[in-house]
Amino acid sequence: MTALPLKSASALVLSALILTGVQGVSASDHEHDHDHTHSAHDHDHDHDQDIYSGYFDDEQVEDRALSDWEGDWQSIYPYLQDGTLDEVFAHKAENGDKTAEEYKAYYDTGYQTDVERIVIDGSNITFFANGEEMSGDYQYDGYEILNYEVGNRGVRFIFELEGEGTNDLPQYIQFSDHSIYPTDADHYHLYWGDDREALLEEVTNWPTYYFSELSGEEIVEEMLAH
Repeated sequence: MTALPLKSASALVLSALILTGVQGVSASDHEHDHDHTHSAHDHDHDHDQDIYSGYFDDEQVEDRALSDWEGDWQSIYPYLQDGTLDEVFAHKAENGDKTAEEYKAYYDTGYQTDVERIVIDGSNITFFANGEEMSGDYQYDGYEILNYEVGNRGVRFIFELEGEGTNDLPQYIQFSDHSIYPTDADHYHLYWGDDREALLEEVTNWPTYYFSELSGEEIVEEMLAH
């Protein structure tokens, strides 16, 4: 793909995808139909599993700092495209309600993004897309608890671009990693755009990131282990 000018790339990459399926979609699909690893926390396993699955009380939720997601992260969408994740979809099909091909199509919509890498350092977030870099500082803007149609819930931790900003960067980013209190993330789903409330309704496209140091095979191993 030809690299786009920074402003054009951001308009396509950091805004267009969030508009898909914003209205009238159940939030249960994305948040609770993944094979994921757990973040460590000094609670018993069953308690952590309940929270990870979306069953918790409001008072259990705590504010989180951007440092929970600090690091160098890669999109896993290329591994779906090149077939690396096919083993994961086949495994899901053994116990799920979709075929491996149907799971792959579902996750193709979910993982889709041109932002192939994200680096988070302190308050600074750098997006890498189509050979371009877009960087800005973000400040914490609280969290939102989402109630899903199937009965469980999720939490989005929200950060807002500092200063007047630029058209090249999203005004808001929202993290979802199945944790509800401070802990280092081992992967996450990210939502971005300029409309804070509309982002909370986005449930069909959730670009997903794992540490850049991991190979595709290592990511598959982590997914299959849970």
